[in-house]
Amino acid sequence: MDTVFLGGPQPQRGVGVVAPFDFALDRELWRWVPDGISLHLTRTPYVPVEVSLDLARLVSEHQTLREAVRALIAVEPQVVAYACTSGSFVDGTAGERAMCEAMSRAGVTEDGELPSVTTSGALLEALGELGARRIAVVTPYTESVTQALEDYLAEAGIVVTGREFLGLTRHIWKVPYRDVVDMARRAVVGAADCLFISCTNLPTYDVIPQLEAELRMPVLSANQVTMWSALRRLELNAVGPYQLLLMAAQRPGPVAEIVPQVLAEPSVLAEPSGFTEPPVLADPQTLAADPPVLPPLLPPPLPQFPEQEGLN
Repeated sequence: MDTVFLGGPQPQRGVGVVAPFDFALDRELWRWVPDGISLHLTRTPYVPVEVSLDLARLVSEHQTLREAVRALIAVEPQVVAYACTSGSFVDGTAGERAMCEAMSRAGVTEDGELPSVTTSGALLEALGELGARRIAVVTPYTESVTQALEDYLAEAGIVVTGREFLGLTRHIWKVPYRDVVDMARRAVVGAADCLFISCTNLPTYDVIPQLEAELRMPVLSANQVTMWSALRRLELNAVGPYQLLLMAAQRPGPVAEIVPQVLAEPSVLAEPSGFTEPPVLADPQTLAADPPVLPPLLPPPLPQFPEQEGLN
């Protein structure tokens, strides 16, 4: 039997990603990536330091970034992203710009310099698109690292209206969604334009729609803005259900005007349902005497989010 070949795979377009050595959420990054785009990840060398300002500086040294980008050049990415929030805000806005320049120069090819973005730079870009100047902040960091984020935002003219942090120095990727939601609810105490959930090692993908529906505001996360910004360099939209930043980017007109329109559409942002409190169970003796009549169809159980498998 003859086999007809259709020319093999389509030409690949790639996004290079430089991540800290302890980054554990590769699968989450992929969830924002449209078909036809590949992610090529590399990690910075291991250093025996817990999550802190010292670690943020170590994993963002220019020589470290240059070597990481050079390792990616062989697979010819069209843009490179530094996926680390603290590493890209630790030295302020000037430090963030210098990191992008160092990565772009390290990625020079015959086609020119490689476009480069960082998580913290992408955050400011997203806030600018949304017209957001007052934000609530959630982080898994210690107080000193959280304060450094607030200082970075202040330098860019962004006011932090409320903040919550966990004080963690390791295993950030193991934080369950419930903890992220609880922190977000506590952080939104003032007149914020949006909420930002920091740290690329903190799982956020599935909580974004839930929080946007409940808080009635855009919710940004570190991984979300990183992929959104990198894909914009390729003139592509990041993908993801019910995320205001992504939905607004797919509609004509200024984003700052579109977001209120999207929020006003009840079919787009349904009432929160993913994190409702468990029902109160009836007394077993009462049930035995008067068993309830069950509906013909039971509602599906809450999904087991992939990032939370195996966690207690």
